[in-house]
Amino acid sequence: MPWRNGGGVTYELARNPSCATDEFDWRISIAEVSASGAFSAFPGVDRTIMLVEGTDMVLTVDGRRHRLQPLEPFAFDGGSDTTGEVPAPTRDLNVMTRRGCATAELDVVRLRAGAEVSVGPAEPLVLVGLSGTVAVSSGAQERVELGALDALRWPGPALTMSGSGEVAVVRIRPVRR
Repeated sequence: MPWRNGGGVTYELARNPSCATDEFDWRISIAEVSASGAFSAFPGVDRTIMLVEGTDMVLTVDGRRHRLQPLEPFAFDGGSDTTGEVPAPTRDLNVMTRRGCATAELDVVRLRAGAEVSVGPAEPLVLVGLSGTVAVSSGAQERVELGALDALRWPGPALTMSGSGEVAVVRIRPVRR
């Protein structure tokens, strides 16, 4: 999907509501950034960005510079005046939540052996493979393997991840009104 400002491309991994074209409660995507430039404004949206490929990106958010490091999430207001500087092409993972509708938490799990992640039944969970190959399973679900940039929307029960690699774990929490 083209960026709102026409400066790049985003590959949407998951969103709610899934049939929405412009409006969403939450959205998770991968962006390919080939050149420095302005970010699209999303007023009323909280954003978290994480560099997943490439070595360096500098964001300037409302006049303040922030150097992003690979696999370290950075949160900011989607309505802020934001630009990004890259010395070479990068890819980043973006998590956006509409304020008052949902909140999100982005973590990276580094696997050398099996690990367990517990998630409440009302929380959507999206897993994004970052490196290596990681198997995801639970007692009720069949085993699914994630490679780099593969995404899986998990229905909510506890899960087990095994293998060797890194996985982004995005927990979405709907806001109760």
